[in-house]
Amino acid sequence: QKYIKGELSQHGVGNFTSGLLASAAVTPIYVGVTNPLSRLEVIMQTSRIDGKSIGVVEACREVANDSKQFGLRGVFRGQGLGIAKGILSLTAFHQGRIWLTEAFKNHNISNGSYKPKDVGSA
Repeated sequence: QKYIKGELSQHGVGNFTSGLLASAAVTPIYVGVTNPLSRLEVIMQTSRIDGKSIGVVEACREVANDSKQFGLRGVFRGQGLGIAKGILSLTAFHQGRIWLTEAFKNHNISNGSYKPKDVGSA
């Protein structure tokens, strides 16, 4: 992600846009790796009509049945939304981190507790 942001900023792409594009590149990898667990979580959070909860073994059977019936599509069902959510949340997290870092740095400069080094001096 850092590499992508660096490359894009060399071409005049702004910080927010480069962060959004970098998140868009990284998020599908994250979602692809974590999706099977998310799928189990969603299945286990639902309950049957009779009110009984669904256990781990039964949830694994459901994923296995989806895989048999739909192939990989069954395992990764509904993850387009997960990718979109991941892109937005990852971008928001990093932008918030950048904003807070700058805000604290500027506060510390204004109260004299931090003095930035001059870039040109040795």
